[in-house]
Amino acid sequence: MNKNSFAVLGMQESFCDVLARVGYVEPTPIQQQAIPHLLEGRDLLGIAQTGTGKTAAFALPILQRLLDENLRTEPRCPRALVLAPTRELVLQIREELDTFSQGTDLEHAIVIGGVGKGPQIKALAPGVDVLVATPGRLLDLASERHVDLSDVSVLILDEADRLLDMGFIRDVKRIVAMTPDDRQSLLFSATMPKEVASLAREMLRNPQRVDVSPQQVTVREIDQRVVHVGNADKQQALEHLLNQPEVTKAIVFTRTKHGANKVAKKLVQAGIGAEAIHGNKSQNARQRALEKFTKGDVLALVATDIAARGIDISGVSHVFNFELPHEPESYVHRIGRTGRAGAAGIAWALVDPTERSRLRAVEKLIRLELAPIQLDLPYRAPVPEDAKSGSDANTRRAGHGRNRAQQQTRGNQSGTASDSRPRRRRRRSKAA
Repeated sequence: MNKNSFAVLGMQESFCDVLARVGYVEPTPIQQQAIPHLLEGRDLLGIAQTGTGKTAAFALPILQRLLDENLRTEPRCPRALVLAPTRELVLQIREELDTFSQGTDLEHAIVIGGVGKGPQIKALAPGVDVLVATPGRLLDLASERHVDLSDVSVLILDEADRLLDMGFIRDVKRIVAMTPDDRQSLLFSATMPKEVASLAREMLRNPQRVDVSPQQVTVREIDQRVVHVGNADKQQALEHLLNQPEVTKAIVFTRTKHGANKVAKKLVQAGIGAEAIHGNKSQNARQRALEKFTKGDVLALVATDIAARGIDISGVSHVFNFELPHEPESYVHRIGRTGRAGAAGIAWALVDPTERSRLRAVEKLIRLELAPIQLDLPYRAPVPEDAKSGSDANTRRAGHGRNRAQQQTRGNQSGTASDSRPRRRRRRSKAA
């Protein structure tokens, strides 16, 4: 790598050396545009999706600023605060901060729900340079006087639209009010609904706007497929599709936490390895589910939109929209979990007649009309209740094949998903 690529942006040699060691070859567009302004102390409004390198775009200049200031941290007082919507995103940001700050004495801490407060309180006690937090737990600790935000000189909201979608708007405003008025403020969002725009006007002062959102909302490399199927038959259709040989690692999205649990349980009963992940799961349970999925111990991760952004897992071959989301933008984030880093990806949508309007909204957003595929679902006799053991003995795991009965059934099927692909055509000018 040419270290001068980041040096030209204003990054010091020590950080450039670290970037070279960890394989950062060239700055991404968001890094190229954001880093110089942040090093100048400007407020910034960044419009960028996950996978664009935005964490490095804000972490690198903030770390350099904190290092240059060389101020002593006060007890319970972080110098920089990053707010993120999910525990998983908090953990990922912390990992990148650890990487970028190698060779420095900068201290980081995280504050998230779902785990005990004790270790977090202990980490905050001497003071930290950077605190990465979810809003709910941060407010809890602030109300108990375990954290004081009066010394925060840099405030970053990451995935602000997701923070608002998850109902954190009041919490975020309360946290912002606890920080000094003369802070440097950064707001990053993949989309810019009116609520996010209003929040940006409230917390940013004469910000520099950096927009690296793609002109085409979703990448064309993702093969998007639609199956019109009633809600009563969705589970069978999902199991049928998951048993296709090309499916090696799949994320299944549902709208509700209860739905995620139900779908995952039925997949396990059908002999398909699956784990559920959603906001009601403890942090340890969520981490175990992610680790099993990442390692290939289970084929499917069944998730609510908590996994639609901020979780970057390589090798996801398929995404299944068991239910279409309420907001079409969430569809874009969901299918973006596959086709990462230039790899091919396939996204299926199982659409009940009551979801046709949601499908039209998605097609309008992505500017593609998705031709439906017909599935020939095999007849399946009802399974007796006493046979639903949920045993892992016949569970399909990535790289371990399928049980013999599933293989024989597939050999007698025709018109499967692997035999046909959707036709793509541009939407006519006539409204849907």
